[in-house]
Amino acid sequence: MARILVIDDEYVVRHTVARILTRDGHEVQEVEDGRHALQVHREWQADLILTDVVMPECDGLELIRNIRAEDPNVRIIAMSGGGQIGPTLYLDLARKFGANSVLQKPVGRQAVLDAVAAQVDGE
Repeated sequence: MARILVIDDEYVVRHTVARILTRDGHEVQEVEDGRHALQVHREWQADLILTDVVMPECDGLELIRNIRAEDPNVRIIAMSGGGQIGPTLYLDLARKFGANSVLQKPVGRQAVLDAVAAQVDGE
């Protein structure tokens, strides 16, 4: 199973995704913002990162760019409900910044498991 870092400023989303992944056998850490996530990844070295795109402080796009600069091999899944402009633009940008895959919120249990399996098994 994989070491997965889940980043989302919304506690309910972050905790729900983390719980889904933990029950699936993964080792999971939860972080509430991109700035803190970068520090946790440096110390913990996740195999896979699931990150929200729209967050305060350091958003997901900036996080993806920073992670890619330091660790080009880590797998990244970006998630977005779109904020004020809709998810499509944010998720397209996330791919351009280096996300391997994207999920549109709200995400269901099976969508999370399928996206994670595709990244973990696809290595």
